[in-house]
Amino acid sequence: RWGCHKANGDRIIEINHNLEKHKQAARKKLLSDEGVKRRKQRCADVEATFGIIKNNKGFRRLLLRGKRKVEVETGLIALAHNLAKISA
Repeated sequence: RWGCHKANGDRIIEINHNLEKHKQAARKKLLSDEGVKRRKQRCADVEATFGIIKNNKGFRRLLLRGKRKVEVETGLIALAHNLAKISA
């Protein structure tokens, strides 16, 4: 134990009951009929777009750092993708 833990006393483990409540609610939504339907649709709606942007357009890395800059860069990529779809 002394080789793995540097704390002097016993560790305290707490359970976040609020988190468990939210996990249970999310699980209930995901397993509902509507949730299953939406998850089946996801691969057709979202995954293909990211695959096209990554593979066909060659965009695999963000060039900028920072939340705001990443949002702008991602928005520009999405805009370019949508314009290409409209013009085709």
